[in-house]
Amino acid sequence: MKYDFSNKTILITGGTGALGRNLLKSFLFQNPKTIVVTYRNEKEMQDLKTDLFKTNDYSSENVSTIIDFIKIDISKDNDIKKIISYISGKYGQIHILINVVGGYIGGKSILEITDSEWDKMIDINLKTAFLISKNVIPVMVTNRYGKLVHISSRSGIKAQGNDAAYASSKAALIRFIESVSEDVKDYNININCVLPTIIDTEANRKAMPNADYSRWVKPEDLSNVILFLCSDDSKIINGSAIPTYGLL
Repeated sequence: MKYDFSNKTILITGGTGALGRNLLKSFLFQNPKTIVVTYRNEKEMQDLKTDLFKTNDYSSENVSTIIDFIKIDISKDNDIKKIISYISGKYGQIHILINVVGGYIGGKSILEITDSEWDKMIDINLKTAFLISKNVIPVMVTNRYGKLVHISSRSGIKAQGNDAAYASSKAALIRFIESVSEDVKDYNININCVLPTIIDTEANRKAMPNADYSRWVKPEDLSNVILFLCSDDSKIINGSAIPTYGLL
């Protein structure tokens, strides 16, 4: 599917993981003006660069997009303020935000999970979404245009057990998005989230070697949904949690 992302500046937070990489490649061939990718791990960023050049994705004559890699801790408000100021100053506007940052702690009942593990899930799955949204939205309000997509989870609407901290953080993210959508609806800004189950990544396959991978969500399929939510074709969708369950 071809969308019109020409002249768009896109920010992908946590863009060096499996889903972030797929999103980068998917957006790349839509020829936006700029894609800014945040990362924390230097090796993952270098691996992604190598992968892009190796497959000729970035060097293709059909691709004119600027890719800008920026190291940042998205859990820190000052770091986020700096990157928003940098992008706005260099590229003029942030049209699209896809926040891929998140984490999972499961396999523990409420009797086993620690305070620090609970706090970590809230911080990485909810607070980071709050901080990046709070700082990006004013730029979008000024320009009266914006698309924000966060990654929640099916566990946010149906917990599986032994996942109280994770499920709670993802459920809170859905309510956060619903609330913010009301705040921004008069500024031509849409904020939504997707609800995947297990994403078919190399790391998840290693963690669950005996699982039926055919029932997992493919990163490319999830990327297709996210691209749609970032396009003008999705203008009537706001404050929604989009099921992307796969076959589980």
